[in-house]
Parts: sequence; C-alpha cells; structure tokens
Amino acid sequence: MRSILIIGAGKSTSSLVRYLLNETDTHNFKLIIADKALESAQSLAGNHPNATGVELDIFNTEAREKAIKNSDIVISMLPARYHIEVAKDCVRFNKCMVTASYVSKEMEALDKEVKEKGLTFMNEIGVDPGVDHMSAMQVIDRIRKKGGKMLLFESFTGGLVAPESDDNLWNYKFTWNPRNVVVAGQGGAAEFIQEGQYKYIPYQRLFRRTEFLQIPKYGRFEGLANRNSLAYRSIYSLEDIPTLYRGTLRRVGFSKAWNVFVQLGMTDDTYSMQNTEKMSYRSFVNSFLPYSPTDSVELKLRLSLKIDQDDLIWDKLVELDIFNSDKKIGIKDATPAQALQKILEEKWTLKPEDKDMIVMYHKFGFELEGKQKQIDSTMVSVGEDQTYTAMAKTVGLPVGIATLKILNGEITKPGVLRPIYPEIYNPILKSLEDYDIRFEESEREYEGYNPDQLL
Repeated sequence: MRSILIIGAGKSTSSLVRYLLNETDTHNFKLIIADKALESAQSLAGNHPNATGVELDIFNTEAREKAIKNSDIVISMLPARYHIEVAKDCVRFNKCMVTASYVSKEMEALDKEVKEKGLTFMNEIGVDPGVDHMSAMQVIDRIRKKGGKMLLFESFTGGLVAPESDDNLWNYKFTWNPRNVVVAGQGGAAEFIQEGQYKYIPYQRLFRRTEFLQIPKYGRFEGLANRNSLAYRSIYSLEDIPTLYRGTLRRVGFSKAWNVFVQLGMTDDTYSMQNTEKMSYRSFVNSFLPYSPTDSVELKLRLSLKIDQDDLIWDKLVELDIFNSDKKIGIKDATPAQALQKILEEKWTLKPEDKDMIVMYHKFGFELEGKQKQIDSTMVSVGEDQTYTAMAKTVGLPVGIATLKILNGEITKPGVLRPIYPEIYNPILKSLEDYDIRFEESEREYEGYNPDQLL
C-alpha cells in the first residue's frame, strides 16, 4: 500500500489529516503522521486503521531519511525554515513534496535537480499563498485568453473572527500565530505600483494608509499593504501592469487603533526590556511615556498621541486592560513585542465556542474590445470549531488535494512550483468547491484609480 508522510502535527494539520483519512480506502494509501511530540501525531491519527502517528525529530538525520525513504510522497507542515532539510532528502530519494510555505531561495536552488529527476515540489499551496494564487490566475488567464489587457490587480486576505464570535471593540481575535500579527509589516517598506508610479509605505506609516473594501453579505473592511507586492509581477506575468497591490484585511478601525502601539514602540522586537518578569501591564505602558510626577499614565498616553477621552480608540485601549497595575507580563527579558503579545492574548484568544473566518478579495481591472471593465471576486470561509478552523481548512485542504493529485499522477509538472498553472489550479479549485471554498464574481465598469483612497 502506498504511503503519504506528513511531517509536522500542528494546528494547521487538522483539516488536512481529516481530508486524507477520508480518502485512504478510495485511493489505496496509508497515512504516516510524524512529529517531535508523539502524542500530537497519535492524536491526529486517532484509531483510524490506515493512519499511524510516529515520533520524529527532523534534526535526527538517520530517522528523517528513513521516514522519507519509506514514503511515496512527503507533506512538510514544519515551520518554513525547516523545509529545506526535508526537500534535500526528497531529492536524494526521488520523492515528490508538498508545502504550504513560500518558495525560499534555498528551495528555488533545487529546481534544476528536481526537474531532472521528474519530481514535483509543490509550494505555496495553502490559503495565502495558495488559494490566492489559484483564484487570481484563473481569472487573469481567462481575461488573457479573451484578448484582454490587465490594468489593475489588487488582492487582500484576512484571518479574522467570524461575525457570530465578534464580541470586542477591535472586531478581531487571533486566528493564527499571534507573534506574526504583532510584528507584521516590519523589516522594510511596503512596495507596490499604482497608476505606473512606484509607491513605498514605511512601517511607521503603514497602519494609516488603508483602502476600504466591501464584501457582499459581510460588510466593510480595510486593507493595509503587504510588504512586497512587486514580486507578483513576475510570478503572475504582469510585468507591464500599471497597478498591483496586495494587502491584509481587517475590520474598519483596527489599523488606526493598532497604530497607537506602533507609535509608542510596543511592537518592536529588536531589544529586551528590564524586569519584565515582574513588570505590570501599567508599568509596561508607562515605559514608553514621558516622565511626569503628577500626570497619570492614562493622561500621558492621551496627551502624547492626542487621543480624546471620548474617542473609540481610547475605549479599545481600555478594553485590553493595559492600565492594570496588578497583572504581570511574566516573561523574563521580554521584548516590547513579546510583552504586548502577552497582553493581547489574554483578550484576543478565541474562546472554545468561537469560530474564525477567512476573507479573500481580488479586484481585476482590464481592457477588452475597447472597453474597460472590472471583476470583483470574493471568498469567505467560516470555521467549524477550534479544531477545524477556517484557517486549517483553507490551508490544509489545498495541500491535501494537491498531494493526492500528485500521488495519483494527475499533476505531473516537474520542478519547484507554485500553483499558478491551469493544469494545477483548475482541478484543485474545482475540488475545493465541494468543501464550500468558492469565489463569487461580479463584473462592472472599471472604476480605475480612486483619489479618495489613502494608498
């Protein structure tokens, strides 16, 4: 019997494992789930007759090589920086490989050898990147096939809390790695092109430059720029497009309030603070404010950032309990970002009954037969519960579907790939519709550049 090896049994694997377990008999394979934590692997395998959970430390070269050598295809759900060790073994032992992570320089360097061996290394096949690639390229290729010329491409994705679980003033809860949320946007300016002009948004301005979007049935959102949109010109063959912009979705008002933390310096992750193990939330906030023998922490913060007491931003800050003098950071030598994350996790962690939501929006501007038109394409997926979240579903299902299609010889294109080819994205998107991951499109007259936007 054939075998699929999954390395990594984190939260993102729940829907992936469930999908594959439901297909084991139909497609005649067994599932090996490997993780450093044996109990995590065994928990995902459950009592299924075609699944086994095993312990595997990927830094144990002998054990890793043995596991990969004995499999027919490998799925790496490890942190992105560890994929390359798995990839090298897959090349050595002639195994195809699937990951949801971005193609790294190290992974790209394997392309020639992977092609020579006729292997498929499918990367960026999660939600973002992944579903975004496939859904965007399907429309872009359709426009090109009709003879259209692309004028604009904008794309946004957000991991958010579902409306029925939205019960705080920020309209937000952590649905994925909290650390990535706290440090998002750092490490360089956001880069994009608009109406033929290159634009740059430095980190300190990022959360005050937003675009507003309307998602049918779900209302108004704001989009803030991702770090580098320009890379997608070559990926999507849009080298001559006048406007290309990719961003992250939040509910309207989140970014303006988050900018308070940015301006104070609370999202900085480059240095450690003193005495954070015993530092109160209130003292943490005060660490970033001017000294005053008379003014309270609250007053100093309002004066420093010109926040009125009746401003909703102030209510949002108070809701986080950041002025509490009894609660402690409790982390030794914490960076500001680590301390802020600790505070936020207390308020923004999903409750057992909460559901998350993935929202994706694409805007395509194009010229066809002398007329300028626009297609708006949206997808919303709501999670089932805390195990089968929308994030796990939209990451895991594309990974699982792609893996089976490679295993069964339905996808044979060799190389280190992204899912940007019709023979890959068409069948996978069709399969995703069976799991209610589908896009709704509307076409209208091209609106072009909107001077009221803050881009």
